[in-house]
Amino acid sequence: MALQVKKKKRTLGSRVGGKGGGESSNLRPKYSPKTPPCTFTCPSSEDIRGYLTYIAQSESYNRSYDESFKEAWYIITHNNPFPAVMGRVCPHPCETECNRKAKDVAVGINSMERFVGDYGIKHNLPLKKLDGDAYSEKVAVIGAGPSGLSCAYQLARQGYKVTVFEMFDKGGGMLRFGIPIYRLPDDILDAEIRKIVDLGVEIKYKSKIGKDITFEDLQKQYKAVYVSIGAHTGWDMNIPGEDAGNVWTGAAYLHKTNAGERWDIGKKVVVVGGGDTAIDAAMSSMRMGADVTILYRRTRNEMPAIEHEIVLAEEEGIKFEFLAAPVEIIKNGDGKAVQLKALRMELGEPDASGRRRPVPVPGSEYTMDVTTVVSAIGQAPDYEGMERFKNQKGWITANDDGTTDIPGVFAGGDVTVGLGIATQAIGLGARTAHAIHNYLRGTQPAKVEELPIVRHEKMNLNHYAPLERTKVRSLSVAERTDNFKEIHFTLEEARAIEESKRCLSCGKCFDCDNCFTYCSDSAVKKLSKDMPVGQHYEFHLETCQGCKKCAEECPCGYIDML
Repeated sequence: MALQVKKKKRTLGSRVGGKGGGESSNLRPKYSPKTPPCTFTCPSSEDIRGYLTYIAQSESYNRSYDESFKEAWYIITHNNPFPAVMGRVCPHPCETECNRKAKDVAVGINSMERFVGDYGIKHNLPLKKLDGDAYSEKVAVIGAGPSGLSCAYQLARQGYKVTVFEMFDKGGGMLRFGIPIYRLPDDILDAEIRKIVDLGVEIKYKSKIGKDITFEDLQKQYKAVYVSIGAHTGWDMNIPGEDAGNVWTGAAYLHKTNAGERWDIGKKVVVVGGGDTAIDAAMSSMRMGADVTILYRRTRNEMPAIEHEIVLAEEEGIKFEFLAAPVEIIKNGDGKAVQLKALRMELGEPDASGRRRPVPVPGSEYTMDVTTVVSAIGQAPDYEGMERFKNQKGWITANDDGTTDIPGVFAGGDVTVGLGIATQAIGLGARTAHAIHNYLRGTQPAKVEELPIVRHEKMNLNHYAPLERTKVRSLSVAERTDNFKEIHFTLEEARAIEESKRCLSCGKCFDCDNCFTYCSDSAVKKLSKDMPVGQHYEFHLETCQGCKKCAEECPCGYIDML
């Protein structure tokens, strides 16, 4: 009779595609943690699974949700001190790789990060230093952007004295001066920068290296220097007439608007470019009362801007003129731009970026009336006083860990990789902080075990119930286009809890009981839940027949047969 029960349960176990139909083998199960694809894809290497499941399992571990929200904040800020900021502006590549997409829809990781970040601000949670000795060495960071502040934070929590030199009167870099306040309000950015300062980081504003203090003097005063000056200088279009006073680079235009300045831009604004800066400049212009057209030399399919930002611009009625490039700014007698001459384009063969190259169509010139023109085609660093660091391509050459060919000098962020997303800059800053620590201590980087990435093909998705993704509330088009109010809202607590439970806990045990339930050989033993969060089972292989049921029925791909 017992043998029949075993066969029945083995048939159940084989339904997820395991080979062998439950028959015994020489293979034995092993609990093997793996890297979820969300964390693997995150440039800041956030423990996304960790904070989501910590919230989702609150009731199972008799924790209050406030306890779990607090711990979730500390899990995120271990790698990223800007959860409320990144929950608003990150294009969330993690969601693109989420295994939940093979079941229904990706987990709303970005909205959850924002919720946890806002919780940390609301409850005034302080960043924590790591346990260990304080060090006497002083480190200088040039630039209070996301990369510089991330590096400063990681060094300060390790016990170093860090001073950040910032040429503007406020910190945040492109987070402040490149992203409009309807996406990232100043008070949110200020709150998270303040937490870094409260940890002991000093920020000296209006201090430009190369002008107010030489780089050589900086080297004499500090044992290590991190160069993270960003890329705040907008590119010119290199066409006749762009010296007109009402023609701006995207960087300068957004810096002015984000600083709170409002001026007469007229009713006909043309923004040249197809990236995030172009979208932000266009939507900001609409909020200042203009009729806005984005001029882009390729098609919508090739636009590098974040897709959901393009959709927002389309919803707001911003016009798009595709397959067109500017060739001249026509000025009136007062030297003011009044028309933009453009040339029709067609797509040819792919270029180095993989996108089809725009090719001019002879004789296709036409003009557009303009009151303001914004050139949002690219940005570069300002090397004044530090020209020696500029390589042939216009950036700073640095290794993956931020080291340069000058001992004690490190570099990272946009200045090394070109314009990238803020979470990439945060990750580079954190990675460089570890390199600086090793340099100052004369130690080698600790070896980190690289766990395999678990994909949905190796999981039992049948275990999980379909769950609708929690929707984020937003202002309607009518409520937002004539003001700079924040467009999206933070999730309410109950909805955040619901969304956390959509996480599949890919590659890590979440106490589902399947391995225990499906084992007919008594080879799986339960452990007390008084132990820390994680695996609460262990294998007793003396009775195991290698039937594979535990591995086949494990939802999250945590069990391997070896």
